[in-house]
Amino acid sequence: MLHVLVVEDDDAIAEPLAHGLQREGYAVTRVATGQAALDEPDADLVLLDLGLPDIDGYELCRRIRARATTPIIVITARSDEVDKVVGLELGADDYMVKPFGYRELVARIRAVSRRATAPEPAGVQRVGAITIDRRTRKVWNEDAEIALAPKEFDLLSLLADDAGAVVTRQQILEEVWDPHWYGPTKTLDVHVATLRKKLGHPELIETVRGVGFRLAVEA
Repeated sequence: MLHVLVVEDDDAIAEPLAHGLQREGYAVTRVATGQAALDEPDADLVLLDLGLPDIDGYELCRRIRARATTPIIVITARSDEVDKVVGLELGADDYMVKPFGYRELVARIRAVSRRATAPEPAGVQRVGAITIDRRTRKVWNEDAEIALAPKEFDLLSLLADDAGAVVTRQQILEEVWDPHWYGPTKTLDVHVATLRKKLGHPELIETVRGVGFRLAVEA
């Protein structure tokens, strides 16, 4: 049974959310502060509100990511793209803006948890200055390890599976997010922007306008 930690200080949101997830078969622990979240044992997945009364949500996201690879879905009223980028850079796997549909949230939880537990094929691949180790899910730029969130690694790994070939936006959403993805596609663009920045080689991921993305290979 998947254990979900809900970090939300608003009872009007947290209580129906927790009850709904329990009806879906999840084990749910709800806390109202960042410190309480840090005091809890690591869960299988974290739903994290950014507007907490004690610890800044971004800081809490960073702390959780520093100690575990637990998937994190940020749930917040902040809709600005810069907020999404910051959250993803700190290690969040997905970002949902309130108000959101409960059906979409459950789909996101299933997609994130499925990708987090799926086995990766063994092998080390080098593309330019970037080295990808699928067995350990680690990435390096030359000798410096790059800290990627699970979704960022999955995105890079998918593009590297056939480096040089174009991967359509729909294929990426279906394979990295969910086979029946119906949420906003903007989340893909945010993840690509964040991944480019972290890799230190923005030209490595090329945009094919109107189609998708391609991982560039050296001639």
